Amino acid sequence: MKVLVAVKRVIDYNVKVRVKPDNSDVDLANVKMALNPFCEIAVEEAVRLKESGAASEVVVVSIGPKACQEQIRTALALGADRGIQIETEELPESLSVAKLLAKVVEAEQPGLVILGKQSIDADNNQTGQMLGALLNRPQGTFASEVKIDGDSVNVTREVDGGLQTLNLKLPAIVTTDLRLNEPRYAKLPDIMKAKRKPLDVKTPADLGVDLKNHTRLLKVSAPAERQAGIRVASVDELIDKLKNEAKVL
Repeated sequence: MKVLVAVKRVIDYNVKVRVKPDNSDVDLANVKMALNPFCEIAVEEAVRLKESGAASEVVVVSIGPKACQEQIRTALALGADRGIQIETEELPESLSVAKLLAKVVEAEQPGLVILGKQSIDADNNQTGQMLGALLNRPQGTFASEVKIDGDSVNVTREVDGGLQTLNLKLPAIVTTDLRLNEPRYAKLPDIMKAKRKPLDVKTPADLGVDLKNHTRLLKVSAPAERQAGIRVASVDELIDKLKNEAKVL
């Protein structure tokens, strides 16, 4: 079985995000970029499936400028077999990403597609669900456990009331949650090997997809500064401030 994993280039989660002075967008100048943490979990799960014998090949795909090849190589160093880049300077919205991935799925015919449940930049949590709808394939989101069982996959999901287990007929789509696994670190020999692994570059035009944005970014603002705390002399004063100033009581 072939496993396809979608990965995204985002600002490293350890970096403090800065907003441009004109509030037009996030400032990416001289900012460290990394593999989206949820995508890293997806790659780890695909590699574990391969190591267990449930999968025969792991293919990673990323959409973005040439710089995103760095994140594809990172995924290859973690154990993926080959990469696909869909090169575009635009930042396509979730629906366009799903359409591009659908074309890659049609060409590659993987038995399982794994995506992170969301990216830490846009936080939309949409692409996996949209991809499932476009391909008319069963999907399991927010997965905390994935087990291949013959021609089906058992997906344990984290839901508000606890855990829910779904049995999905392959081919299927799965999106990963934080507790699915703990990604490994890439070893230096694997990083060197990743440089020689195949990486194909395509364009949206090659896939027959016209990128159209249905939303427009109006403004980006930094969160309000947190105000300093104050001391109160008594419980009565605390209750009064919570009721009349904070208005939480």
